[in-house]
Amino acid sequence: MNNIIYLDYHATTPCDPQVVQTMMPYFRENFGNPSSSLHQIGKKAAEVVEKARTQVAEVIGADSREIIFTGGATESNNFALLGIARNSAGKRNRIVTTAIEHKSVLWPCKELQKQGFEIVILPVDSDGCIDINIANEAITNNTLIVSVQAANNEIGTIQPIEQIATIAHEKGALIHCDAAQAIGKIPVDVETWDVDLLSMSAHKLYGPKGVGAVYMRGGPYTLPIKPLLFGGGQEYDLRSGTLNVPGIVGFGKACQLCTERLLDESLYIANLRDRLEEQLLRTLPFISRNGALDCRLSGNSSLTFPGIDAEALIVNVPELAISTGSACTSGAPEPSHVLTALGMSRSAAYSTVRIGIGRFTSDDEINQAAILIANAAMRLIEAGETSLKDNSLPA
Repeated sequence: MNNIIYLDYHATTPCDPQVVQTMMPYFRENFGNPSSSLHQIGKKAAEVVEKARTQVAEVIGADSREIIFTGGATESNNFALLGIARNSAGKRNRIVTTAIEHKSVLWPCKELQKQGFEIVILPVDSDGCIDINIANEAITNNTLIVSVQAANNEIGTIQPIEQIATIAHEKGALIHCDAAQAIGKIPVDVETWDVDLLSMSAHKLYGPKGVGAVYMRGGPYTLPIKPLLFGGGQEYDLRSGTLNVPGIVGFGKACQLCTERLLDESLYIANLRDRLEEQLLRTLPFISRNGALDCRLSGNSSLTFPGIDAEALIVNVPELAISTGSACTSGAPEPSHVLTALGMSRSAAYSTVRIGIGRFTSDDEINQAAILIANAAMRLIEAGETSLKDNSLPA
């Protein structure tokens, strides 16, 4: 595994060594349950949870009491949508989202549709961008909540959350943002964005898996939301269950590091991404880039290799860890719903590779990756394992 160049940072990020170091004492020496705060061991656990809550809040410009810890962004998304819908009392019946959301948003919406809610799916253009005019028409006075992803996990496109929030609030609707891919990569400020709910996940920003959070404007009890889990009363009665103290501590440290490094790190990663794309386009001029090229995540590169099966390409570069799309849908028989929402044909979607560059990617790895991908593509073309026409091949 140490010989594999990891370029799948959208699927997950490796824990930063400082994060791991910070977490270690809370597995053995300081193993207390923060709910047992009458004795010193439990009190210490409660203290470090609150420190982490502050660190998580700071990365998005929130107050610590506005952070509710969860098991990850999937739970956070479900809690935001199902929790608000279950408390709506039928006063508002419309839920608005987009065609390129993560399935942890789209699938809860499907469940709510079965329960009688009207689900409106906003289309996107060929770059994955929402049309504000269409959004303005779709968000009506009957809209309960609008859910829009800050940055897409496949094509990296960044959405105008602040504008969408303005429309939602003018119509009396709440606004939820899945920011799992955005935090640590672009500036996120819940006050500027004016969102009511925002979902986060530690393992997308160099923290551990299995822990995330929901930001709730104003803190607990200010929004009309019902919990999904009952029985323990943790997290202000909104998310019962013993807190994952080591994970939460690691989440907090990861957020602190992202706060400190955001600008320099984003510039470094964008430079690597641009260099990789330039090298590949120079060697393989027939490939195309997807997403809003002037408004996307710095480490994202979604590339379509016309006529070349993406899975075959990946198999031919065993030295690299890259993917065909979201880790939640890779290997599925259907093409990516994100790519087809852009208007891409099924064959083009099946020919698309997602590359994610991150904190620990080096210059040398980018150079190697460009060579390996180009050579693999040429091998497939020369072997006839492609539907490219002769006049589409590189000279």
